[in-house]
Amino acid sequence: MKLWDKGLSIDKKIEHFTVGNDREIDLHIAPHDLQASLAHAKMLASIGIITSEELAQVNAGIATLQQQVANDTFIIDAQFEDVHSKIEFELTNMCGEVGKKIHTARSRNDQVLVALQLYYKDNLQLISDKTKTLFNTLLQLAEQYKTKLLPGYTHLQVAMPSSFGLWFSAYAELLIDDLHMVNAALKTVDQNPLGSAAGYGSSFPINREFTTKELGFETLKYNVVAAQMSRGKSERTLTMALGSVSNTLARFAMDICLYMSQNYDFISFPDELTTGSSIMPHKKNPDVFELIRGKCNKIQALYTETLLITNNLPSGYHRDYQLLKENIINAFEELKDVLDIFDYAIQQVIVKDIDLQDEKYKYLFTVDNINTLVENGMSFREAYQKIGGEVNNGTYTPDTSKKHTHIGSIHYLCLEKIREKLNSF
Repeated sequence: MKLWDKGLSIDKKIEHFTVGNDREIDLHIAPHDLQASLAHAKMLASIGIITSEELAQVNAGIATLQQQVANDTFIIDAQFEDVHSKIEFELTNMCGEVGKKIHTARSRNDQVLVALQLYYKDNLQLISDKTKTLFNTLLQLAEQYKTKLLPGYTHLQVAMPSSFGLWFSAYAELLIDDLHMVNAALKTVDQNPLGSAAGYGSSFPINREFTTKELGFETLKYNVVAAQMSRGKSERTLTMALGSVSNTLARFAMDICLYMSQNYDFISFPDELTTGSSIMPHKKNPDVFELIRGKCNKIQALYTETLLITNNLPSGYHRDYQLLKENIINAFEELKDVLDIFDYAIQQVIVKDIDLQDEKYKYLFTVDNINTLVENGMSFREAYQKIGGEVNNGTYTPDTSKKHTHIGSIHYLCLEKIREKLNSF
């Protein structure tokens, strides 16, 4: 069953190659194709292509299929090329002749395009919501541990005093930057492409504003060629947004893996959140965060893949676009899981007491001590040379009493100001 079937047979090897994994992947967009099909049917009824009675039949048929999707009983059998041919077949079975009319003024090109746009919209919103949940968790942790000092590092060398409050809230504020990217992607896909057909519109008097309103798009993609050309461009924008969130999570996961190691020993997690070794019984491995790091790096690579697939394609539809669907849908599903597990795990973090009198942290406060000398009248260069000389000759004794009072420092985290940033979304 193929929407382009003209009664001619096709080589089975060619069919297998061209269909790929569409049947499995299309289950993710099935509810959105049904949603778009119903909106299209309503529009066809509004311009007299189908009758109100036929629309009622389609409505009932789609409701049945929607229930199957909700119950996980909707299956795309091997006889079907994709979700679109499956839905048309089922509607024809249930509703008769009107099932064959449902494709009027529509091409599979804009059919898959609108279903994907709806999927992207819904899932970008889910990514946004889950990112906000993690943001709130991190700010709570920052508040809880704001007074616990943590060694800060540059070049992986002990540098200056930090704090767990500064660490947790740093990643929280970075997530706000990621949300700007997610919102930009959402704005990009919130444009209705339905009615562009194969990329050059239709000679039927379709009402594209009708389907735009019916499907809840903010606007429509007016130019039908631009609508088709948005395939690929939208995905590049999406992968930048997903990659931005993934970058923050991957870096955070790397910190966690370092801080859990015995050489740092800043944090730990309950035994049930870690894994062991098959030969070393003492091991508590941060597998969750290592997998988060790997999965997020994989998602970040997707932008390059999308760019290379679509970079030099001329206007109009090309089958190359099919190759975008699988990995981008998988990336959405992966990132949703990563955000959930990250939030679940980080809530159970065990923050340890760090002995800053340990010899390896001896020089953590040199900058603070230089600044104290400057405040007492010494030039910065002289103060730097004085403390540097003490370090070199082994006479340096740290003074750990100095407070950092400027905005965004360890003793003035501005957590409410950071929260206000999020409230602007």
